[in-house]
Amino acid sequence: MAKTRTEQLTPPPTRLVEHLRELRLPAFRDHYQSLAERAAKEPWSYPQYLEALATREVEMRTQGRIQRLAKASRLPAGKSWETFQWSRVPKIVMQQMQSLRDGSFLGRRENVLVFGKPGAGKTHALCALGEQLVLQGHSVYFASCSLLVQELLAAKRDLKLEKVVKRLAGFEALILDDLGYVQQSREEMEVLFTLLAERYERGSVLLTSNLPFSQWTQIFKDPMTTAAAIDRLVHHSVIVELNVASYRLESAKSSRTPKDAAPDAAAGQ
Repeated sequence: MAKTRTEQLTPPPTRLVEHLRELRLPAFRDHYQSLAERAAKEPWSYPQYLEALATREVEMRTQGRIQRLAKASRLPAGKSWETFQWSRVPKIVMQQMQSLRDGSFLGRRENVLVFGKPGAGKTHALCALGEQLVLQGHSVYFASCSLLVQELLAAKRDLKLEKVVKRLAGFEALILDDLGYVQQSREEMEVLFTLLAERYERGSVLLTSNLPFSQWTQIFKDPMTTAAAIDRLVHHSVIVELNVASYRLESAKSSRTPKDAAPDAAAGQ
């Protein structure tokens, strides 16, 4: 009597496992036996079996790449798309962010500039967008602008500024948080301008600022340098204005008990 396909299955040959390891096909190595058993029961054709194995390999590699991108991004934990309170922002802001979510702006090297008062949710909004970009396989790097400037200054002193700028150029999206908090040092301005100039039309810059353009002379010191920086950022950009109240202030007010509010009420009498 002829053996069935299931009966013909044997333990994996050692040589096959070694070949799959050498070819760096971990999903093939881990799942080809179980999928072979399933293929025998279904039954699948040989191309269907091979497709199922290849699908597992692609899925595993995609998950691994996303995990590596998430780790390299340095995005703050907890500031995701799902945790952002989109109901707080104007409808036009929600529409803008939704249109950016597919990541197509990265291919056009467009920038995203988010303005608003402290506590409006600027950082969370860009981190949420960054998270979505990472999930799609895009490389993202998040940094506090003040800390990144200090890193650039140290690199300049060590004659490694070009190397650091080149490393940052490898990311499709560079998120600079709190541009308005850069100290008023001409040397800091110079390295920041160098970074922005090098990324112009080469990679997207996503930044937050509590300062309008009219006050950017506080950052770049010189009117001509300020104008040049703004020109490079605004050209090919999406400007998002978060004109909402401070989320932290609202949360603090809503968490106050009637006892906490009593002094204010008494003061108003």
